[in-house]
Amino acid sequence: MLRQLFIDEWIEEKSLPILDVRSPSEFNHGHITGAISLPLFSDEHRALIGTTYKQSGKSDAMIQALEIAGPKMAELVKLAGIAAPDKKFRIHCWRGGMRSGSVAWLLNTMGFEEVYVLHKGYKAYRHWVLAKFDATFSLHILGGKTGSAKTEILKQMARQDEAIIDLEGLAHHKGSAFGWIGQPDQPTQEQFENDLATALYTHQTREMIWLEDESERIGLSRIPLAMFKQMRSAPIYFLDIPKTIRIPYLVNSYAREGDEKLELSILRITKKLGGANTKLALQALQRKDYEQVADLVLYYYDKSYETGLGMRDPSRVIRIQSETIDPVINAQLILQHKSKTRHGTHQTHPV
Repeated sequence: MLRQLFIDEWIEEKSLPILDVRSPSEFNHGHITGAISLPLFSDEHRALIGTTYKQSGKSDAMIQALEIAGPKMAELVKLAGIAAPDKKFRIHCWRGGMRSGSVAWLLNTMGFEEVYVLHKGYKAYRHWVLAKFDATFSLHILGGKTGSAKTEILKQMARQDEAIIDLEGLAHHKGSAFGWIGQPDQPTQEQFENDLATALYTHQTREMIWLEDESERIGLSRIPLAMFKQMRSAPIYFLDIPKTIRIPYLVNSYAREGDEKLELSILRITKKLGGANTKLALQALQRKDYEQVADLVLYYYDKSYETGLGMRDPSRVIRIQSETIDPVINAQLILQHKSKTRHGTHQTHPV
């Protein structure tokens, strides 16, 4: 069975693997979350066919495409069999045209039972992605100053069947000037949006979705404006943990990653730290006094976070004091206060 489906119906076939037959550079720039790259043409061949199309017309370009793709067809069928062993899959190219249609026809002819081609291709998917950020979700924000182990708390909440989206995990960045340390390369902006839209889609039927409090930018990744506005207007559960407890956590998280990276990160925030504090932090780093480095850096970040928190609607800020960095205990504290909020017993000042 070979069928062409519109994006909403195509997305709903979520149990089937996705084959992306666009070129490698198209795939690397942005692809559907979880898709498998199965390029019909290399980047060079795609460019060559495009040039022929412009100079000599569609017919000559199609003949050239057949000459290039013909010898690859047997290998393409083998690779598709590995990617979709049940012989059922979804497939797309850029606009749902020649590339996906040709490969879908070939694989269907070769015995692949269910082949679903995405109508208007990846372009339709990108419209779907951007529309997700305009939808309304019931968001709840987990807040806390730098070093509160918020990501670990979110993971613990997920283990208790709460719907969570790890924005920093999607962005491959922990948010601060030090957030790149120990992380893989950040995704393209397009890929970040694709992965975020997929996460929202996964949880769209849930009563609420938890996210960590973030700035609009997480490293180089930017939270879409409509989504960011929803986050800023959502209730925030601010976990207030003393600096003396957060410092050892930060030292344990970053000291092992190398002093050169720490020095580079300190220098990036020289203007924010001030010349004197920057000098003290670099001197402490030379002595390997990581506790003092963290203390000096937190002076800026704590002050900045409190300023940002003060700009929120006070009635949407739930302050929760904790004397531990333990994510299990703090997740329980957050969920207890969520329950109080739901039943109208919540107070907005510290407890």
